[in-house]
Amino acid sequence: MLRHEFQPGRLVAGLFLALAGVVYAGDAGGLWDTPWFALIPVVVGGLCLAGAVAVLTRGVRRRRRAADRTPADRPPADTGAGAPS
Repeated sequence: MLRHEFQPGRLVAGLFLALAGVVYAGDAGGLWDTPWFALIPVVVGGLCLAGAVAVLTRGVRRRRRAADRTPADRPPADTGAGAPS
């Protein structure tokens, strides 16, 4: 059994931030030269992509949860008929 639900948005954010760390580690180790501003688009783009993935995941889970509910589980619709005035 899972201890928590899988969150793909956090996975994407973690991958892009790990990529930024690897690039700066390579720069610190002397493997290549990275300007300080070069990773801004990578980090910002990764965070935006992670946000989009999180929104998409939430929409899919919400729709799936609504489809899994049986009609007996749904609250009764308030039609207004028979309601006291």
